[in-house]
Amino acid sequence: MSKVYYTDLHVKNGQNLLGKLEKLIRTAGMDQIDFQNKYTAIKIHFGEPGNLAYLRPNYAKVVADVVKDLGGKPFLTDCNTLYVGSRKNALDHLDAAYVNGFSPFSTGCHVIIADGLKGTDEELVSVPGDYVKEAKIGRAVMDADVIISLNHFKCHENTGMGGALKNLGMGCGSRAGKMEMHSSGKPSVDESRCICCGACAKICAHSAISFEGKKAHIHHDRCVGCGRCIGVCPVDAVMPASDEANDILNKKIAEYTYAVIHGKPNFHISLVIDVSPYCDCHSENDVPIVPDVGMFASFDPVALDKACADAVNRQPVIPESQLAKKPAGHDHFHSMHPETDWEVCLDHAVKLGLGSKEYEIVEVK
Repeated sequence: MSKVYYTDLHVKNGQNLLGKLEKLIRTAGMDQIDFQNKYTAIKIHFGEPGNLAYLRPNYAKVVADVVKDLGGKPFLTDCNTLYVGSRKNALDHLDAAYVNGFSPFSTGCHVIIADGLKGTDEELVSVPGDYVKEAKIGRAVMDADVIISLNHFKCHENTGMGGALKNLGMGCGSRAGKMEMHSSGKPSVDESRCICCGACAKICAHSAISFEGKKAHIHHDRCVGCGRCIGVCPVDAVMPASDEANDILNKKIAEYTYAVIHGKPNFHISLVIDVSPYCDCHSENDVPIVPDVGMFASFDPVALDKACADAVNRQPVIPESQLAKKPAGHDHFHSMHPETDWEVCLDHAVKLGLGSKEYEIVEVK
């Protein structure tokens, strides 16, 4: 069984949660990784401005400081979003990160948006998957020597829950990669927004875009779903499809996670606090669905996600939360989002050799 290390959120006189986090990750063996002069990507969600459930930058500083103490060169990273929002391009994304407190001054390391200015700076990575053969991963992530995921564990409306696998698989995909996971990869044009500027046609390598009635039109018989037209549209008129079944989405996330961590030292940390009913990509957050649980760490991202999910499911439902308004069930995530099954992602990750659902909890006092 994989070992998952856990510490609660109680502190004694002279302690604090940041110190407990450092003790947790060192006890869990993060300092066994050779960080000397290694570029270390700390994958984190910076939070959509307006949402206050994301992890505080103080936690990121603890991880970055440990990496530096071990001789590494850490940087915080995420990839641009597929949807319209405050993190669609690198400039807005950096603004969002700084607004939410993630700056070199507060975290002790730099922020790098892994897939570049418009979400098109990617590396193609071969994957032995059922659905993905060539994952499109943000280049800065693939350039890193070591991968660490620092995860806010929560619900998610498409995948059931979001932990290490979601943070790495979906989070490290470029815009085209996110499109591949979310849909069959064929975008369309919202004609009410299109200004006929031609930027989409100029970047299309497959002559899939024409202009009819002074509006862009994407020919799906020629479109390969690269998503570059979405990145260059100045008015957000090019829209991704969203027609992939949630189970297939979960499996693709597992396959993208494989692309990110296969063959590299990797370590995973999840904080089960502010367990919100929706993703941190929302520009708002709601009452947590359960009480805060604690902090977890493991070399095994599958075991970590399973341990965190089990811990959440053991908790009572917070009255007046969104979950309290749903029919009672044995699985909080499924009760919150009935069309999802979070275990599909874990099962597929096990099939890919990313880890085990069998785990042993090691408590760190």
